[in-house]
Amino acid sequence: MIGSRAPKLVRQVRHLWQRAVALLRRKVLFRYRLVLITLVMLALGIGIGAVWGPHGWFPPSAVILTVLAGGLLLKRKSLAFLLVVVAVVLLFTAFALDFGQVGPGLLVTIGVTAVLAYLLSGVRERLGVQGLSGEKMLLELRDRLRAQGQLPNLGSGWGTKAVLRQAGGSSFGGDFVVSIRRGNRLEVAVVDVSGKGVDAGTRALLLSGAFGGLISAVPSTEFLSHCNDYLMRTAVGEGFVTAVHLSIDLTTGDYLIASAGHPPAVQFDSGKGCWGTTDAKGVVLGVIPEMSYTPVKGRLRPGDAIMLYTDGLIETPGEDLDSGVDRLLSVSEHLVTRGFSQGAVGVVDTLSRDKNDDCALVIVWRS
Repeated sequence: MIGSRAPKLVRQVRHLWQRAVALLRRKVLFRYRLVLITLVMLALGIGIGAVWGPHGWFPPSAVILTVLAGGLLLKRKSLAFLLVVVAVVLLFTAFALDFGQVGPGLLVTIGVTAVLAYLLSGVRERLGVQGLSGEKMLLELRDRLRAQGQLPNLGSGWGTKAVLRQAGGSSFGGDFVVSIRRGNRLEVAVVDVSGKGVDAGTRALLLSGAFGGLISAVPSTEFLSHCNDYLMRTAVGEGFVTAVHLSIDLTTGDYLIASAGHPPAVQFDSGKGCWGTTDAKGVVLGVIPEMSYTPVKGRLRPGDAIMLYTDGLIETPGEDLDSGVDRLLSVSEHLVTRGFSQGAVGVVDTLSRDKNDDCALVIVWRS
């Protein structure tokens, strides 16, 4: 009787094995089959080791590592399968050990971890990346944004310095710099995206690429107008953007500066030995269509400098911007004695202290 049932039992086991293998080969359900199989085998090994292995070498709590790895490396359907295996392993271990090592605290901890891992896996699946690919993409975007903010080499007789600080020590912020040198002319723009946090940072990443392309493709006098047109077409309802654009002839020192709702640029006059504000004004970008921005002319003589900055350096709650500009002019006096390059960092350190806001400063000087 028993002998007659043995072949039937073998056929059933073989059939179940074939179905399991076919299920694992379905790419719709399991894209990362090798990772899933590895984690499943690891969870099963922990359960078997906890029951029959050396005491203390295979604690049931170790299955939490497979849950965390699944949240990083697997999609939701694959992770759901792994979580079912982990639950079976815990139940088996609990009954085999009479709940000696699997208590309510451990079950709650693993349950909460499983929920967080499932949510994390869902976010990564929406992004289309698994593992650490998403973090690598963000790091590459950050590095590209920083590289784009580096000012070009102007050669002898000129110097530049750019300082960017994000609120809270974040890698991303709403302030950025785009620049290019075309022959004997420097084009540089300092941009401030409205808002804070992730929203401002993601918009800045998008706009830095667009504005970086525009600054190299359109005439200097039309740069802000084209930026405004771009925002009106693509960013309706997402908030405004302020910007200041500087175009300098590196041969003569003559410059054009245009502003779109940005704090006034300041210029150091070496002949007078003092700083003063420029008169460039204009409406913020992304609010009114078909705006034109009239640049203001000026000249940098040997020893002169011009500084562009964002409102994060001068804005203080309960205080008007004129007071902030006056404070900037006062602090900027140290630039002359310490040197424009070293002094720029000191100005940002001084004015951004105790402020939770993005800030940027660019200074160009003629020696």
